[in-house]
Amino acid sequence: MSVYGNKPKPPVKWAGGKTQLLRAFDPLFPRGGYDLYIEPFVGGGAVFFYLLPPRSVLIDSNPELINFYQVVRDDLEPLLADLGKHENTAEYYYHLRSLDPGGMDRISRASRFLYLNKTAYNGLWRVNSRGRHNVPYGRYKNPRIVDAENLRLVSLALRQAEIVAGDFSRALDFARPGAFVYLDPPYHPLSATANFTSYTAGAFHDEDQRRLAGVFRRLDALGCQVMLSNSDTPFIRELYAGYDIRVVQARRAISCRVRGRGPVTEVVIRNYKQDL
Repeated sequence: MSVYGNKPKPPVKWAGGKTQLLRAFDPLFPRGGYDLYIEPFVGGGAVFFYLLPPRSVLIDSNPELINFYQVVRDDLEPLLADLGKHENTAEYYYHLRSLDPGGMDRISRASRFLYLNKTAYNGLWRVNSRGRHNVPYGRYKNPRIVDAENLRLVSLALRQAEIVAGDFSRALDFARPGAFVYLDPPYHPLSATANFTSYTAGAFHDEDQRRLAGVFRRLDALGCQVMLSNSDTPFIRELYAGYDIRVVQARRAISCRVRGRGPVTEVVIRNYKQDL
């Protein structure tokens, strides 16, 4: 049975998605409840859709993703109607990919985003330095572009969420004592050739990791319960020295070589402890 059971599943595939790790994460989530959930790198929303908190603030720096979630929450039926017009051909794919989303209405823009996510090679969303999607056509025979049943569940789940476009530091604008904040940034690379941070036009560098560690400490000082995922590197362990660090085994889901999709060690860092 799916880890989500009858809950909504993430509507998009996202590099670094956490569906495979939810069972390992479950005992690490705060116990005793919290009245606000904040996720500043929401991506595919695997943790959000698993927890289904009563009140949430979902943040991401990818404007296409944020527009998509807002449309699913507020205008699902027009979106479903628009999704039905898409064609699964290379010619159509590259035409739609070439369009500037900034010149589209919000429904068409969300529809384009989901179509490209479902039909791109490996379900990957990647942009170049100009912020333009640049993943080749995936050549899938029957991609599930319109999953109306799940999208309706997703829409219901998002109705109690504030959906915000912006930098991860926006979490500080909403943080309050007792809130649970889950941080899932672009991971620190395990090697010089392992870097994948192009979900948006700006890369995520070491200085961004340091800035994130500063936000983690500020959230801690505000009385939030904070949990962060990242790669298991000396740099990350040094940044979060003094906090609870747990090791989990993950599997690389997106790699150009099959041999690059093996198990890898990740860390979960928390500012709280509880018996497991």
